[in-house]
Amino acid sequence: MSWKRPSTSLCAFLTLLNDRLGESIVFPLLPFLLASFTDNGRTLGLLAGSYAIAQFAVTPLIGSLSDRFGRRPVIGICVAGSVVGLSLFAVTVSIDWQAIPWAAGTSLPLVLLFAARLIDGVSGGTAATAGAVLADISTPENRAKAFGLIGVAFGLGFILGPAFGGLLSQTNVTLPVWAAAAFALINLLLVLLLLPETHPPEARLAMPRKRDLNPLIALQKVFTNPQVRRLCGAFFLFFLAFNGFTAVLVLYFKQAFDWGPGLAANAFLVVGVVATVVQGGLIGPLVKRFGEWRLTLAGLGFVIAGCLLVPMATAENATRVVFPAVAILALGTGLVTPCLRALVSRRLDDSGQGAALGSLQGLQSLGSFIGPPLAGLAYDVVGQRSPFWLGITVLAGVAALVAGGLPRRGEHAPDPF
Repeated sequence: MSWKRPSTSLCAFLTLLNDRLGESIVFPLLPFLLASFTDNGRTLGLLAGSYAIAQFAVTPLIGSLSDRFGRRPVIGICVAGSVVGLSLFAVTVSIDWQAIPWAAGTSLPLVLLFAARLIDGVSGGTAATAGAVLADISTPENRAKAFGLIGVAFGLGFILGPAFGGLLSQTNVTLPVWAAAAFALINLLLVLLLLPETHPPEARLAMPRKRDLNPLIALQKVFTNPQVRRLCGAFFLFFLAFNGFTAVLVLYFKQAFDWGPGLAANAFLVVGVVATVVQGGLIGPLVKRFGEWRLTLAGLGFVIAGCLLVPMATAENATRVVFPAVAILALGTGLVTPCLRALVSRRLDDSGQGAALGSLQGLQSLGSFIGPPLAGLAYDVVGQRSPFWLGITVLAGVAALVAGGLPRRGEHAPDPF
């Protein structure tokens, strides 16, 4: 192993960690950070979804740019964008806008917050490029092990983000956002100083046609494939429902139970721990025992159960009900996401894998954009508990779509008894 390899792997790992850490620090604190600007669910939902739509729009372009111009400049620009987005968000929520005569009562702070989220979302294509770096420096037989770093980084991000966010928010609610911006800056410095180029000039590819960079075209192709159309629809609706009610979850905690940022962040910490344990250690043995099809349906049942428990909690028993409920939600999500991906993968031959699995990421981002504003609208217009009932209804439809597709070749559902 050359001296460059450890620094390359380290930079790729920290870039993946930064991609998740910034989001998992900010997201559980959004209602508290926005308290002086707005308290309605629609704005919160749009702000939560803006990151996802920006990422959805530019991820194909970022991947193509890294193939054409190399990994290092693309990762550097994206991480710099993350620094700018997080710093703009931190500055905006730290300013006392009412003390500025020309800005008091205007929508300027919200415009800046949306701009910050969009910049951070556009820069979120780092995950795909960091994964390409790991592929560049790995031999085919070691590639699975190298890609394991992606799961480790994402799992750590979902655990460390809420943990640090909850801890730092006890001092000041804006401090976690500054910490996220500082981590992104450290990531940028390491990329500039340590990351070598892993994609040599002779391996560079020409830029594809503009049509091929349109993310909607890729989704159109996958929905014309009868083998996976039903399951891809289920995948999209699952993330629409799940990201919808989770977008207003902290706002609900704040307004229904009078929770502070510490308790809200701890709830997401539980989600991160449970999801990491399930996807990092349990999913393999469970798939061998029960098969992806049954685990997908079981996971949907867990998510629906968790979604039912949350609105049943009262201010008196909130901690006793909510923490088990979000653990059940995380368990279900940890089962559904990898198993549903595997079901799609098994229905395709090798030549269709890359396009279809890339489209699943696009469907996840699109669902993550549409779901939060819909849930926020329901929260404001229908009632605080309505996003959970809406989510349960959509999840029941997802279960019907999955159950309607009987297991096919390789999708064994062995008898558990």
